[in-house]
Amino acid sequence: MLTEVPNSLLYTEAELTQKIEDKNSEIEDVKNLKLGKITTVLSIALITILTLLTLALYKNNKLRARANKLLKQKNAELLAEKERAEKASAVKAQFLSTITHELRTPLYAVTGLTHLLLEENPTENQKEHLNSLRFSGEYLLSLINNILDLNKLEANKVEVEVTSFNLKKRISDVLIALNKAAEDRGNVLNLNFDSNIPKTLKGDPLKISQILINLIGNAIKFTKSGEINIHVLKAKDIDAHKILLYFEVEDNGVGISEKKKYDIFENFNQESLEINRKYGGTGLGLSIVKNLLSLLGSEIQLNSTVGKGSKFFFELEFGLFEETEVSVKKKVLAKVNFEEMEGKKVLIVEDNKINQLITRKILEKNKIVCEVADNGEIAVEKAENFSYDLILMDIHMPGISGVEATKRIRKFDMRTPVIALTAVTLADHMDEFYANGITDVIPKPYKTEEFFLKLQKAFRGEYAMDS
Repeated sequence: MLTEVPNSLLYTEAELTQKIEDKNSEIEDVKNLKLGKITTVLSIALITILTLLTLALYKNNKLRARANKLLKQKNAELLAEKERAEKASAVKAQFLSTITHELRTPLYAVTGLTHLLLEENPTENQKEHLNSLRFSGEYLLSLINNILDLNKLEANKVEVEVTSFNLKKRISDVLIALNKAAEDRGNVLNLNFDSNIPKTLKGDPLKISQILINLIGNAIKFTKSGEINIHVLKAKDIDAHKILLYFEVEDNGVGISEKKKYDIFENFNQESLEINRKYGGTGLGLSIVKNLLSLLGSEIQLNSTVGKGSKFFFELEFGLFEETEVSVKKKVLAKVNFEEMEGKKVLIVEDNKINQLITRKILEKNKIVCEVADNGEIAVEKAENFSYDLILMDIHMPGISGVEATKRIRKFDMRTPVIALTAVTLADHMDEFYANGITDVIPKPYKTEEFFLKLQKAFRGEYAMDS
């Protein structure tokens, strides 16, 4: 049986097609609407992102501009600081040059007069005191050099001298020099020197003396009515040519607090202002010890307890002295022939009256004829009117300097050797000296043997052969 379809549900083909198109159009509109919304959302998001990026770039550029401005400002400040540092360095160099001369000049008088007195047959008691004075003068000269050139020392640019010496005698000289200071504070100095240590060793005796004087002097200063024990022991034989020694300076003084044990090795550092007021000192002693030991390939060690005392110790290598070297040393000393210097004529150019006297006495004692010029102008005049075998020229003088005087002399005399006998710091002046006609340099204070060796070389004309 067939069901009848209502007329309302019957569509013609055209109507059905239209219906389908209408539905498709609605669907398309919905799609377009959704696409529009998505596009709008994406556009807003993109604009937001671009806005944020723009803001970020703006802030970044602003920060960069501020940083660049700050950097330029800092660079300008650094350049100004550099200029100030360079000026300060130049002033410091000039100050050190001047103060070095002023310190070495009286020291020359001390060492020169000591040498003269030692040659005038002093009593044994006087000889001991004079040897102590000579040793103290040598130490003071070395100390002056190191204090004025502490930066050079810290940079390990100080040269180590290697020579043969008697270590026990050296330490005994140190103790003699410090004994009065120890007695004044009621202290006793005790030396324990290992008998297995060879009598003669090879090393730098002045630096060893500096180290021990600073350590023992420090112990004396911080100990009252106590004992200071110095131990020098053989640690081991390194090989057939070297030996390792152990050094220890022990006191029962005030001691050092734990927090200051290592700070005290820094420049100008003491445990406290109260310590400085009570005991004095510059705070340089232990710093010099640290730097000198570093230069010699060692390191200072410290054990200390407040109220009980301190113990400083270190190890050092030394070369072993061979007997065959004795004859070589004698040959070097034998090079000075005083007889051939007799009658030689020397002009001493020196404004300091005491130094004039010392140099003249040292020369005349060996029958060398001397004349003196008090300044550079007189030296030029004398050199032009008289003939000399040698001119000893001071550098720092009133009027024209020794360098300028030599320069003027060289205009009419290229033959006579001119040796600068000077207390100026040499490192920065050697090129200037040689460029202006100075033949050689003898720094004051000097060792007498080295002084006469250079004089002999000048009298023989050996400088002319070198050039």
